[in-house]
Amino acid sequence: METIRTIAWMKEKAREARLEQRDIGFVPTMGALHAGHLALVERARRQCSPVYASIFLNPTQFGTNEDLSEYPRPLEADMEKLTAANVDALFLPQAADVYPPGFSTYVQVDGLSDRLEGKTRSGHFRGVATVVLKLFEIVQPHYAYFGRKDAQQVRIVQQMVRDLNLDTEIVVCPIVREPDGLAMSSRNAYLSDEERKAATVLSRALRAAETELAAGVRDSLELQRAMHKVLAAEPSARVDYVEIVNAETFEPVVRVSRRSYAVLAVHVGKARLIDNLLIEHVGDELKTEL
Repeated sequence: METIRTIAWMKEKAREARLEQRDIGFVPTMGALHAGHLALVERARRQCSPVYASIFLNPTQFGTNEDLSEYPRPLEADMEKLTAANVDALFLPQAADVYPPGFSTYVQVDGLSDRLEGKTRSGHFRGVATVVLKLFEIVQPHYAYFGRKDAQQVRIVQQMVRDLNLDTEIVVCPIVREPDGLAMSSRNAYLSDEERKAATVLSRALRAAETELAAGVRDSLELQRAMHKVLAAEPSARVDYVEIVNAETFEPVVRVSRRSYAVLAVHVGKARLIDNLLIEHVGDELKTEL
């Protein structure tokens, strides 16, 4: 695996691949890689050659009281994982190159960025959209791979790509979970053993909503009550939000009648964890995907 540290060289590599009419697959990450990230790489490998990944801990998506300084940075281990996954090149830029002195241009996706994660983490999605646009301009991927766990983030990136006519297709991949149901996340590293057990309450709450949906419940308040009941039984869980939202707009829905998400954000110890349940109709049948 080649390691590329400059924007100019990354652009040149991408330019060469496009001139050779090769499909570039791209997996952008902030490091602290787990099986969920590697599943994105695997999906990219099936579809593209070359496959590029990036590790960039983006400062503009962290608020003043968030965990930028504590975010795990196991770079050597991450590079070993990407090498084993047959990534062709790792783009490893420095913050001073991505945001040089005098940088003053940001991307804002209105509406979608203002609710749920955007409401709780002011400015977060402006930072996400800005760095993703910059990475797309540098790497020039035909396909970029994102995990569904960050469903609102993925939807914002999709909107940005559509609105700005970018030549990149966003591929959304399923959530990868631990055997006990916990969604894989770099922030799981913050959890103690006891907190790690408690954190399964997120997927258990979503399972409760899934059970209600299978029984014919479509009222959002009833689905939320089922999730809150599970969360309330876990003393370590501090709820940020529990919502049923439209999968396109991320606005709350009164009843589930079209593609939707059950979304939640919960603090366990010092970790703030998010998870979701996809709800969609296939023909006349309602299907869910945790």
